[in-house]
Amino acid sequence: MKNIKSIIKKAFCVAAIGSMAFATVSCDDMLDTKPQGTFTDEQIGDEEAIDLMTAAYGSLLCHFFGNNESFAGPITNWIFDVRSDDALKGGDGVTMEGYIHQLEVGNVQSDNDVANFKWRNNYYSVSRCNTAIRGIQASSNLSDLDKAAYIAEMKTLRAYFYFDMLRIFKQFPYFDETVVNPSECRADQYTRDEIAGFIKQDLRASYTALPESQAQVGRFNKYVAAALLARVALFTSDWAEAEEYAGYVISNGKYELYPNFLDMSKPEFNNQYESVMAIQFSSANSPDQYNFSNCLNCTWSEGNLYGNGDDFYLASQNLVNAFRTDANGLPYLDGSFNSENVTSADYAGNVDPRLDFTLGRIGMPWRSHTYTMGWCRNFELYGQYSGKKPYPSPESPYVKPGIVPWGASSLNFILIRYADVMLMKAEALIEQNKNLGEARTLINDIRRKAARSVDPVYEPVDCNPMLASYSVEEYPATGWNQDYARRAVRMERRIELAMEGLRWFDLVRWGNVVETMNEYYASEVKLRSYYSGANLTEDEIFMPIPVNQVDNAGDLYK
Repeated sequence: MKNIKSIIKKAFCVAAIGSMAFATVSCDDMLDTKPQGTFTDEQIGDEEAIDLMTAAYGSLLCHFFGNNESFAGPITNWIFDVRSDDALKGGDGVTMEGYIHQLEVGNVQSDNDVANFKWRNNYYSVSRCNTAIRGIQASSNLSDLDKAAYIAEMKTLRAYFYFDMLRIFKQFPYFDETVVNPSECRADQYTRDEIAGFIKQDLRASYTALPESQAQVGRFNKYVAAALLARVALFTSDWAEAEEYAGYVISNGKYELYPNFLDMSKPEFNNQYESVMAIQFSSANSPDQYNFSNCLNCTWSEGNLYGNGDDFYLASQNLVNAFRTDANGLPYLDGSFNSENVTSADYAGNVDPRLDFTLGRIGMPWRSHTYTMGWCRNFELYGQYSGKKPYPSPESPYVKPGIVPWGASSLNFILIRYADVMLMKAEALIEQNKNLGEARTLINDIRRKAARSVDPVYEPVDCNPMLASYSVEEYPATGWNQDYARRAVRMERRIELAMEGLRWFDLVRWGNVVETMNEYYASEVKLRSYYSGANLTEDEIFMPIPVNQVDNAGDLYK
């Protein structure tokens, strides 16, 4: 059996692999899949089916036609964190990749490159999934059991891309493998609720059809479908279904929390511990397999340790302050966390140690080096706080130093992490006001991971208990009611999953994104003068259909 990573290069620019291509993605009509050659039913066996699926999995690299398209429409969704109170655009200035700056200050336009690239990348990917499904269905060589499992993989992958559209765009066309001409599909053919229903239906069926494990790393098992369904259910406030399917992932015993928080940034631990759904990146073969979605986000790295990255995607001061803990080692859940700024290593108060595993602070360790002002590309405008999570130690044999993308390595990007699934179930329980003790246990398990990660002998060094006062403790049973628990799980999601591309979507589904963002702009403007006049309205939560897509589609998208 082929390894997904080893053949992903061949899958990269085609929608199918083999001596005869089943189809290629058309640049002229991105919603349409135009065959250039076809397999006969007799030609599609197990090997060809794997090739078709590998081509679809290759779309997770999100690197179809150029580096900037991957960066501006990233599968990692870091750009949507920049829309939230967690992150700043960064880089050299507000005009550098100015379309991202527009999103940061709440200026949503239909000609924004982010909207166009996300739209195109997701539909290229959907097209590949549909192509693979049709090819597998046509085979006369595969058993019904294999067909069902293979199709379930592709429907799970397709569900991820459609869910991405649901979170980002208010309106968009939906079509499956049975649609003959996707270019005739209207954007208003289905409601958002109907599309969410299609996604859930595919994931429920896929959970039943998929195996518990796969021989090849990177291929989806039934727990990927379950975890993704739990995430979709949370977004639609279907708490019971979120509880059920997150529970399936937790109860099977296949996953566990990392021994140390730093482990998520070590390629040695790819596809282990918390890795439920991950994009398989590599620095061993073609540069096409690098993480181009984060290609410009690497820190400037004084001494050229990674190469001089462009230092995009920096943490906001508001996020940094959220890591403050009180005398009992608990977060400030009354909203007062932002009353005092945590800055450099000389901050005297308590902080959660996850702060220094998530971002760079001046004077603190960065993978056994010291993060200084020289690591910041534009300190005067954007300050410090470069993101750490996607970057192993520059000395790691899995890192390709000094080349574009800066900090390129074999580190996978985890789209769904086990800690996230645990927090999904905790939140679902809390919203139903049931089993609050179980929810507290799930949250406290994650907090224990943070506490045990403060180990000065663990390599490379990323925290320094001699400089920072680290304190993270478990929530007690006393006072643990629904309101307090809701605030606790929402804060835990923020600090555990910080800088992983999820904060904006959490705020959207909680229904408090407009209020949160306008309060954030009013506060953070004291540090970021370019926030003057920044504002978000209800009409700007979802991205509009890109104007060039509207123009190309005639009346279909109006």
